[in-house]
Amino acid sequence: MITDVPGVRVGHWTGAATGVTVVLLAPATVGSGEVRGGAPATRETALLDPARLVDQIDAVVLTGGSAFGLATADGVMEHLAAQGRGVETRAARVPIVPTAAVFDLAEAGDERPGPAEGRAAAEAAELGAPLDVGRIGAGRGATVGKWRGVEHAVGGGLGSAAARDGDAVIGSLAVVNAIGDVIAADGSVLAGSMAPAGTPAFPEPAPFRPGEHTTLVVVATNARLTKADSHLLAGSAHHGLARALHPSHTRFDGDVVFAVATGEVDGHLDRLRMLATEVVADSIRAAVG
Repeated sequence: MITDVPGVRVGHWTGAATGVTVVLLAPATVGSGEVRGGAPATRETALLDPARLVDQIDAVVLTGGSAFGLATADGVMEHLAAQGRGVETRAARVPIVPTAAVFDLAEAGDERPGPAEGRAAAEAAELGAPLDVGRIGAGRGATVGKWRGVEHAVGGGLGSAAARDGDAVIGSLAVVNAIGDVIAADGSVLAGSMAPAGTPAFPEPAPFRPGEHTTLVVVATNARLTKADSHLLAGSAHHGLARALHPSHTRFDGDVVFAVATGEVDGHLDRLRMLATEVVADSIRAAVG
């Protein structure tokens, strides 16, 4: 699990058909990220560019509710501010909380997570309980296999995986709400469209719209990495999406990877990048396992 990485804790708030997952990070955690999907719903992702000033982040929020769900970060910021976390300014400390959302409104209806639900997930993460996966947290309303028509979709979810390279640990957490199918290592379909044989891909008129899908990933390691290193790690993590999802990174998906490093041990960047691809693919498969 991603919680095998020291200093990383995860908590959920789960509703009837949507939810929130918060990844709390140790102080001084360095972070970056990369957006490759065509229709993201995000907050505070511009500062993840290696050219931007701030390099440390306090938490990552993955949420349902589409762009409405981005308000969950307000509750997480309040929780962190009460602990004195964040970038110091003349007026106050400002917690840095990159956030991304999946589209689950078709399943959730009027149920939309907001600040209270975000804070509840952060408080759950603070407890450091074992990580639960499946149709929980931000994966509650997730579906996959919609590229041959949304009526042929099956359930998605939230998964996690981890690996080691000496003292360095790298873990991945994935919320899988992809338009594509989830593909096993042998090329078979683990979870995907139930459309009859011969059903065309991306039928016209399209029964889906940009922004109605998305896979969100957090990759964490205890290695010492710079912000530029973390950006490279995020890029390699996207290869894991391409391995485990078909198709991936479509113009209808908002695929995002956040990469964070707590900086406790030495690590080999290139080996970690290789492992990132593998653990991301494994976490996506675990979401539907």
